[in-house]
Order: sequence, then C-alpha cells, then structure tokens
Amino acid sequence: MAARTYEARVTRGWKLYDPRLAWLLVAPAALLLLCFLILPILVMGIYTFFTFVTAGVEDATLTWANWHEFLTDSYYHGFLLKTLRVGMVTAAICGVIGYFPAYFIWATGFRHKWLLLLLLIVPFWISFTIRTFSWIHILGEQGLINVWLMNLGLIDAPLRMLYTEGAVIMGLIHFLLPYMILNIYVSLEGIDRTLISAARSMGCTNAQAFREVTLPLSLPGLAAGLMLCFVLAAGSYVTPQLLGSGRDALFGNLIYDTIMGQLNWPMGATLSIVLFVVLGSVAAIYTRYMGMSQIVKGLSG
Repeated sequence: MAARTYEARVTRGWKLYDPRLAWLLVAPAALLLLCFLILPILVMGIYTFFTFVTAGVEDATLTWANWHEFLTDSYYHGFLLKTLRVGMVTAAICGVIGYFPAYFIWATGFRHKWLLLLLLIVPFWISFTIRTFSWIHILGEQGLINVWLMNLGLIDAPLRMLYTEGAVIMGLIHFLLPYMILNIYVSLEGIDRTLISAARSMGCTNAQAFREVTLPLSLPGLAAGLMLCFVLAAGSYVTPQLLGSGRDALFGNLIYDTIMGQLNWPMGATLSIVLFVVLGSVAAIYTRYMGMSQIVKGLSG
C-alpha cells in the first residue's frame, strides 16, 4: 500500500514537470549570453576575413590575408609567447605568495575573522588604474625605493625598475593576489577540521597533517586561483601599458595598437580571436586534466 502511494506521488510529480517552464526559466540567461557573448564573437570572427584597405577603411571582400599574416609573421608569435610566459609566471608567484595569508586567515583563532577578509577586499574599493599608477611612485627613478636606497648610501645612481617586465609582473601580482587568496581561503573553509584532528591523533605532526590532509584538500582552490590569475594576466592591457615599455607590451597592447593606432580593424579582430582561442584552449586543457568538477568545488567551497 505504501509503495503504491509513493509511486502515485512520484507519478503526479512527473506530471507536474513542464519542460516549457524549464526553457522559460533558462531563456533570459540564454538570451543574454547570445546577445552579449556569442553574437559579438561571431561578428568579430567574420570581420577577420575582411580586406584592409587603409587606416579606418576596410572592404567586405573576404580574404585569408589577415590569418596568413598572423601565421607567417614571427612578430605576432613573439608577443603571444611572451604573454603566455608572463601569465604563467604571474599565476605561479600569486599561488606561492597567496597560500600563506589564505592559510593564516583560515587557521587563525581570531574571533573577528571577518575583519581580515575585509582588509583583503579593501583594495577592490580603489580604482585599479589608480593602484597601478601608485607603482610609478614606488619603482620610478625618484620613487620610494630608489630614494630610500640612495639616502642609505647603498646605491649611487637610481636603479632602473620601472618600465621593465619585472614591473609589469609586480603590478599584475598586486592586482591578482586577492583573487588567489580568496580562492584558496574558500577551499580551505570547505575542509572538515576533524580530518586534521584525526591525523594528529594517529601520530602526525602539524607539518605532516598539513602535507597529508590540508594541502591536498585545498588544491582545488589553488587550481582555480591559478587558472583565474593566468587568464586575467594574459589578457591584461592597462598594467603593461602603464608599467612596461614597448618591449614589455603584451598581446592585449598589440591588439589595442592595431585597432586604435593603425585603425586596422580586420587584423585587430584576428588578433582578438587568436587570444580568445589560445586562452580558451589553455583553460580547456587545464580543466580537462585538473578536473572541472574539482575546480568548481574549489570555487564553491
């Protein structure tokens, strides 16, 4: 009798399910994605086949010339490889530096832990451009570091720290480090602390418990942070523009110069699609081997 009652309830539940309602609920988000993500990418993809005539003028005659230029010119390849290298270096440094404050915030016994998290997100309240400009007053020839070293008599002439690749990476780390810390912290918060207590009760030292329990369980957050920092660093434009020289420009700066400087929209669209495909491929390969479910778990805690 109970089984028949349960079966009847389940049957009524299935009858109440309406696929049209599901599509109706999904429709607003799908429409936004279509209008503001998919269609612009498709339009840009079509634009890559337009013929460049002169500055600001292009012809609708379809051609492979833009793609041929990118594939055969090592000038573009050098910018792309440097962009990937800077992105990987920035993400790796953020991962190494960011784990320690994330672990401290998670492990501290401070009652008002929310204050530490508030201090972590305070930089987001200040304009990213202003934060980047601040490095000019720190790394410049008359900046804080050079003035301090010269007053101490450690150097006779200012060191060249600004407008270098190191300055660009420093600025990117300053921008991306909070993202890394938050990702790792959320992953650490999802760890059942009784597992650590159990490891200690079985004879593990604090270092062994960290190595065998805490670190492996926090890897999803670290993986998500690495991917996020890499993508944001590789697609950055403002930081290399302000803190780097022409030799330190990244692929985003090359796209900007092609579109706004040369007014070559077809080639600029080609370079944009290249960066989109490369970063998308890296993300796909990364999540394929790291496991998308694990990265999502790290983000959600």
